[in-house]
Amino acid sequence: MKTTIQNQFLRAEIKHTGAELFSLIKDGKNYIWNIDTQFWDKTSPVLFPVIGGLKDNTFEFEGQKYQLPRHGFAREMDFEALEKSEDSVVFSLKYSDETLKIYPFDFELIIGYYLNENSITVKYSVINHSDKKMYYSIGAHPAFAIDGNFEDYALQFDDSTSLTTHKIYDNLFSGETVQIDLNDKILPLNYDLFAKDAIVLKNSTTKSLTLLRDSQPLFKVNFPDFPYLGIWAKKNAPFICIEPWLGIADNHNHSGKIEEKEGIQVLDGKASAVSEWKVEIF
Repeated sequence: MKTTIQNQFLRAEIKHTGAELFSLIKDGKNYIWNIDTQFWDKTSPVLFPVIGGLKDNTFEFEGQKYQLPRHGFAREMDFEALEKSEDSVVFSLKYSDETLKIYPFDFELIIGYYLNENSITVKYSVINHSDKKMYYSIGAHPAFAIDGNFEDYALQFDDSTSLTTHKIYDNLFSGETVQIDLNDKILPLNYDLFAKDAIVLKNSTTKSLTLLRDSQPLFKVNFPDFPYLGIWAKKNAPFICIEPWLGIADNHNHSGKIEEKEGIQVLDGKASAVSEWKVEIF
């Protein structure tokens, strides 16, 4: 099932499974890639309650071990539509007997999509319904369409002259880093950049990225609330992923205890937290 929202400039479709942005259309052009399962079967999954891989696909909390798949479970679950207007929709996913078996927290995840002129804002609200502390990560994974030659495109950073990317091996961080120099804050795209996995930035000062084609800006992704950023493409696939994250994958030396996990977010009992990112189409 999908819900469509629109204004005079944009139209967006959101799937109820995963509350996943499925299309974002302006002047007949879809800025979200069209699924081709030989490459990937998602368009813009929400990553919750973990991002990336866990060591042995397992975390420990209060002496008990739990197993979670890479990027968590929210992207595969059906959300409830709470509110709908012509240009916005809000979805909710709440804890259940099923989720408590693999993630022992009384969470609610509310995801809102809001159109405003030439932009769409995605708002995450994470609520802790219990009295004990709750540990979580949340992030975005939108795949933006690439038409034509991948090497005609580039990413323009708002506040970086070089990048320090953290290397991933078997879905976990190895502890190694690689430096990538930028030319006037611009990273020309080629598939070799992603031969070993995503580019992952920690605590980057960059809070927005603009996609350029032949030096002309197409759209900007703004993510001021997110300290981690992933950038990913699959060999020969017609998309580029720009991924703001609150949290990251485990490293190979991680203890397994969720409260010791790098980048983990903590909510006190009955507390909530809000973060949002936005795409502005030119």
